[in-house]
Amino acid sequence: MTASQSKYSGWLIHLTVWAVILGMPLFVTNPDRPLMTGTQYAHFLIVPLSFMIVFYTNYFVLINRELSSRHVGRYLLYNLLLIGIVMLGVHLLFRYVLPPVTDRPPLERPWQDTVRFFTSNALLYLLVVGVSVAIRMTGGWYRAESARQELEHRRTEAELQNLKSQLNPHFLFNTLNNIYSLIQLDTSRAQQAVLDLSRMLRYVLYDSSRREVPLADEISFLRDYIELMRIRLPRHVRIYVSLPETPSQTPVAPLLFISLIENAFKHGVSNDKPSHLLIDLHEIEGQLICRIENSLFPKSPDSDRSGSGIGLTNLVKRLEMIYPGRYTFEYGPVGDVYRALLCITLSES
Repeated sequence: MTASQSKYSGWLIHLTVWAVILGMPLFVTNPDRPLMTGTQYAHFLIVPLSFMIVFYTNYFVLINRELSSRHVGRYLLYNLLLIGIVMLGVHLLFRYVLPPVTDRPPLERPWQDTVRFFTSNALLYLLVVGVSVAIRMTGGWYRAESARQELEHRRTEAELQNLKSQLNPHFLFNTLNNIYSLIQLDTSRAQQAVLDLSRMLRYVLYDSSRREVPLADEISFLRDYIELMRIRLPRHVRIYVSLPETPSQTPVAPLLFISLIENAFKHGVSNDKPSHLLIDLHEIEGQLICRIENSLFPKSPDSDRSGSGIGLTNLVKRLEMIYPGRYTFEYGPVGDVYRALLCITLSES
């Protein structure tokens, strides 16, 4: 519910409650108690209206000005004065302004009964004050919580965009390095690679700006990237790729797997030693399972300027923000190979 909708629904509740209270005597009748006359209803109306004065004076003025500022003593004093003035006004209206309901003169009461009567009325007004404080504080807490959640949502969106903006340059640098190497070997293939890169960048810059993309589009992007990376692979490198031939249109967050695949090509390929890469991505029973395995030829921190560490860190942050509690991610070296297993539950249970 938006702030505007919450405001209107709150006022609708106020109007409904007061309409029920003010209209109750018009509907509660029986043979022994016929419908009220105008004079009787005017007498009845004074009390709810006095409650409204106390309620909304607290609701709009005293709570914000005094109670929210932690001036509790002054708040209580103002309420005692308010209740005293309202009770005096109600008494004067009944006694000197409104016409009597019956022609019988008022009965004389002992002063003890009068004290008990005013004390019980004062307690009712104090109850109205308490209800006003409870409603106002609850509404303020709800608005503050809604604002906090909205701020958190915007912060998360901004952080996601920032993570993507960090990811895109690393992806671009790595791919341009491959094309640069290819230009020296095969110009025509390099030209085709530039076209493929153009299509991939269009996906990175435009489609990936959405919160979710069809799984088919993400698979197509990964397939193009893998084919582009094959260009510079030495002959002694074995690569096994298993991607769905006809992927579904299930919505997924974009660019989740590119960091893992980049790292596999970056650290799993040696120029002079036998190497292998395995890339397996499938959707099974509402889960997206990505398994990456590669030979382990880690680069030294001085020679690796590609930002692979940043990419992996960003992936963990994005998973925690987009799929909290709905993913498992295991990665690390196992002997002389590096393995990564990412499982994502696509729909919330």
